[in-house]
Amino acid sequence: MYKELPKIKIDKRTGIEYHLKGDYYIPNIVAPKQEKIVLNKYGRMRLKYLKEYKKANYTIMLMNGTLNTHLKELQETADNRVQQIISELKSKSDLTEDMKNTDMLYWVGTMNSIKAQAEEIIYNELIYV
Repeated sequence: MYKELPKIKIDKRTGIEYHLKGDYYIPNIVAPKQEKIVLNKYGRMRLKYLKEYKKANYTIMLMNGTLNTHLKELQETADNRVQQIISELKSKSDLTEDMKNTDMLYWVGTMNSIKAQAEEIIYNELIYV
């Protein structure tokens, strides 16, 4: 005699609920809702790094619903840290606000160099770890 299988089954060991689809039980797994965020440069870089080089961490954070929170915190920290490093490097250099008017090319070149240094520090401290 043919015995009909139950439509829904719950694994006692894991607590995962399964539903019958044809002859197979498919797990009812749904990722938790995450808050919507807008990623800036640092958030997108971190996301790309996680997807390419830290796949397990990316998957765990995605399934736990902590990925967007992680990215939001990281990009806020990175923005604040970049501004802090730029301020420190600017105070250590010989730049003055008068140079904007007197020697603009030197001022712009030095500021670009300072910003590049600050971002390189952020990449190594926060993004690519």
